[in-house]
Amino acid sequence: MTSGDTFLLGPKMVRRMGFGAMQLPGRGVFGPPRDRIEALAVLRRAVELGVNHIDTAQFYGPDVANELIREALHPYPAELALVSKVGARRDGSGQWLPAQMPSELRAAVEDNLRTLAIDRVDVVNLRVHEESDVALEDQLAAMVDMRIEGLIGGVGVSNVSPEQFAVARAATDIVCVQNAFNIIDRSSQPVLDTCCEDGIAFVSYFPLGSAFGGDHNHVLEAPAVVAGAGRLGTTVAQLALAWLLDRSPNMLLIPGTASLAHLEQNLGASQIELDEATCEEFEALGVFG
Repeated sequence: MTSGDTFLLGPKMVRRMGFGAMQLPGRGVFGPPRDRIEALAVLRRAVELGVNHIDTAQFYGPDVANELIREALHPYPAELALVSKVGARRDGSGQWLPAQMPSELRAAVEDNLRTLAIDRVDVVNLRVHEESDVALEDQLAAMVDMRIEGLIGGVGVSNVSPEQFAVARAATDIVCVQNAFNIIDRSSQPVLDTCCEDGIAFVSYFPLGSAFGGDHNHVLEAPAVVAGAGRLGTTVAQLALAWLLDRSPNMLLIPGTASLAHLEQNLGASQIELDEATCEEFEALGVFG
């Protein structure tokens, strides 16, 4: 299923280094971009450099990320996989709120189709909330209905525990998992292991740490990572991404940026080969969770 730098993601074979659109809107993933011209240029340059997996969500902005993608790239290359996420929404102040009723999930998918100007989203990830008034089985049933109707090419899940992943897989075919995973935070290793064993794509979010701070945010400051980058002549971000690519053949990355320079640096991580000493040193780093 995998051939080096590619892996199957729903209906399409994609390069393992993709692009996440989360950082394209304004501060806090809310409102218009800081620099619209550069945001559009970043999207176009990513595709020029071979990216064929773009991760987005209607609630990035809201609407902003999808509208930028459409303006920059429509009509889309046939090989481009557009992946979105449902299960959340934003209020007028930018707060993140759950939106998991079947009617809300359908409305979110339809909003993605409208703003991206497509007839089907290649993959839609259901963002799972630990405490929800809506049974996970009911949410998944709504996703399956939309896949049968042709609105979704493949169903994925995001932010899932091993137990929730088992529930999802019992309900339907799952084409990918999107969980937080990086050098510091490996709490999803059991889910990654299951995905690897069964040939399911695992998409790491927060591969370089979270823009929102907290325990996810120490990746680029970890002394071992900083020292390793200096030793290998890479940026810290490149080394952190290269480690993830080396971690598992089904690992897909979606680092996000609104900077052309950072985009090109991030994509360069796929050319980095890690030495055994560096891998062993990183294994000793603490694990959050």
